Amino acid sequence: MDPGMNELLKWSVENSSTTANDPSAAPPTNRGLNAAALSALMGGPSDADLMVESMTAIKDPSISLDQKMIAFDNFEQLIENLDNANNLGPLALWTPLLECLEGGQGEDEEGELKRMAAWCVGTAVQNNEKSQERLLAMGGIEKLVKLVVDEGNNEGVRRKGVYALSSAVRNYQPAMDVLTGELGKIEGREGQGVKRDAGDMDSVDELIEALREEAKSKKEPNGA
Repeated sequence: MDPGMNELLKWSVENSSTTANDPSAAPPTNRGLNAAALSALMGGPSDADLMVESMTAIKDPSISLDQKMIAFDNFEQLIENLDNANNLGPLALWTPLLECLEGGQGEDEEGELKRMAAWCVGTAVQNNEKSQERLLAMGGIEKLVKLVVDEGNNEGVRRKGVYALSSAVRNYQPAMDVLTGELGKIEGREGQGVKRDAGDMDSVDELIEALREEAKSKKEPNGA
């Protein structure tokens, strides 16, 4: 069920119970309803509509970078909701989101769109196996590895890429296998290509911290 409709139903039941138990109680107001519920009540755009609108703005070449960043911030907040994150697939939003990891946006002077895209990927897949599966199927792990190891990207971009990888592989072995496999193909990173248990948080942390430190200091690859 749409989160707004679910909240609206809950509010309706609670207020119906109040007036049924106390006929003299004041009529219910919309106080206590969140924005999603009010939107459902008033017939405003759904979260799905807002997600599509945000991505449309992000991909529109006529829109300024500042406006794209606002759209990306709105998008990230929307997919903090598990249901919305899982709707990325049905709404066909994974493809344009992952395209943003590869740049080519023209006005993206400091890689800001790459950074925001990586942030959104990390948000969508965190503690969410369904979205982890989708990211893997879309080739997202390979794209994130490329983003993270590319020293042409600034620190902020690379560190958000590491965050996304961290969220993508924890407790999800298929993604971890692709991550280590991709790293192992890169000269000088053979030590990072060793197979790891995605459920072993110490082992996962060791690899992720090594990648994070590389992004921060641009040191030589750590074979951790």
